[in-house]
Order: sequence, then C-alpha cells, then structure tokens
Amino acid sequence: MTDWPIGISTGCFYKTDIMECLETIRASGFSMIEVVFSPAHLNYKDPEAVQRAALKIKALGMEAYSFHAPFANDIDISSTDLDRREYSLDEILIAVEAAAALGVHYFVIHPGPENAEHPSREERLVRIENVVSVLNRVSLRCSELGIRCVLENKLPHLLFGNSHDILWILAALETTQVGGCLDTGHAFLSGDLYSLVYKLAPYLRMLHVHDNKGHGDEHLPPSEGRIDWLAFMRELVQIHFHGPFILEIASGSDPEIVMERARKGRSYIRSLARRIAMEPTAIVPHV
Repeated sequence: MTDWPIGISTGCFYKTDIMECLETIRASGFSMIEVVFSPAHLNYKDPEAVQRAALKIKALGMEAYSFHAPFANDIDISSTDLDRREYSLDEILIAVEAAAALGVHYFVIHPGPENAEHPSREERLVRIENVVSVLNRVSLRCSELGIRCVLENKLPHLLFGNSHDILWILAALETTQVGGCLDTGHAFLSGDLYSLVYKLAPYLRMLHVHDNKGHGDEHLPPSEGRIDWLAFMRELVQIHFHGPFILEIASGSDPEIVMERARKGRSYIRSLARRIAMEPTAIVPHV
C-alpha cells in the first residue's frame, strides 16, 4: 500500500482568513486539508465563522480531514495550577466543537505547553499525569461527537518533546480511542524519526509531513531538507500504514509560491511511492 492520500495544512496561510485561501488551495489540486486554529485564519470560538468555512469547504468539493487544536503559551493542559489547566481544557473543548462542525475525522493535539520548561522530576510526573487526565476528558468529548483525538510528537526542546513521553502518555490513557500523529520534522530534529515509526505503529493514524536541515523547524517541502524520505516511506510500508500525509509547509508572502512548493513536495512523495510500489520488497511481509 503506497497510494497514501496527500493533503495540506491550512497553516501555510495562518495569517489569512480561511475564506480567502481555500480556493487557492483547491486550485492547486489539494482537496484534503487540515484546518488550523489561528484567530486570524479561523476563529474557532465563533460558530458562525466555523459554519461558513464548513459550507465553503463542502462547496469546493474539499474535505476537512483534521483540525489542529489551539496551542499557545497560555494553554497548558499539564499545568500544576488547576485554574490554568481548566482554562486550557475549556479552550480545547471549544475547539473540539468547531472541529466537529467542520466534519473532521481527527483532532490533533500537543501534549503540554509550548515552552521549554525543565521542571523537577516530581513536578514532571505530576504534569504528565495532568496531561493524561485532560486527554481522557478531551477524548471522551471527541468520541461523543464522532471524531478521534490524535497526539502529536513535539519539538525536542519543549516539555514532553521526548518520544518516550508521548509513548508513556498514550499507554497511560484510560481510553484506547486516542491515536498518534507523527510529525516528521519534529521527529527528525529529535533524532528518532525512523525508530519512532515503529514505536508509534500501534497508534499511528496520520502524518504531519515537512522537512528540515537538522537545525530548526523550517517546515520545508519534502526533498528540500535532510530527511531520507525513501527510507521513511519504506518503513511505513513495513508497518502497513494507510493514513494520510498532511503537508505542513511554511507560510510566505506570495500564496502562489507557497502552493508551488507544496505541489513540489507532493510530487516528490508520489514519485517515491511509485518507486517503492515497484520494489519486490514492497509486497513481501516484513519478518
């Protein structure tokens, strides 16, 4: 199976109203999208704005496959402060309602704050238990609305950016309804992209796909960085991964250039997929 569907995150236009960029995305041949939460892009707290976006996505023959949960310095589901943790949960649950209104399959969430805190071992354990507790509640609401929650691996310098953390959280959850979203750029910077494919295999539902040169989160199209995409995709075949590749391309001042780079990344992935499909090992079970 190498005919993975390829979509794109609307995050490449996070500073632009989603109503103004959907046609640009569709004109580039992308029908599957992940919608991001940026207030300038789509205010997930405004049900009318969400409904307008949902109607336009449908009218253009597109599919909102996933929705990225809000992440910011003030959103911290691991916080030791109950009020801040409850505020963070409330924000995420509002976003879950927006995701359901868009008709998505998956709700992508980061496990913890967007900062590089290094708490004591004792506080770290408390924080990771808080993440598990909140995710159980988020997953329950997602299930009630007919969508699935997936946990994304973070950048290595952030709290819970270690692959061991995401695996611990997934295993500790009461529910089996939470899956994994492997972010290729984050994992490459962590140095464990290729091994994380196998570690996350039982949970893996979708991919966030972008490249970098090993020094920063550049969100380059596949082929422009140092990731060995051929090796990575062969591993996906070995674990029988059937989910989508969601391209996360850096934003830019010229929408046409952004989409040209996205198309280039898509073409590269498809060319490698065709190459793998022609290899004898692609159809031989991994032993």
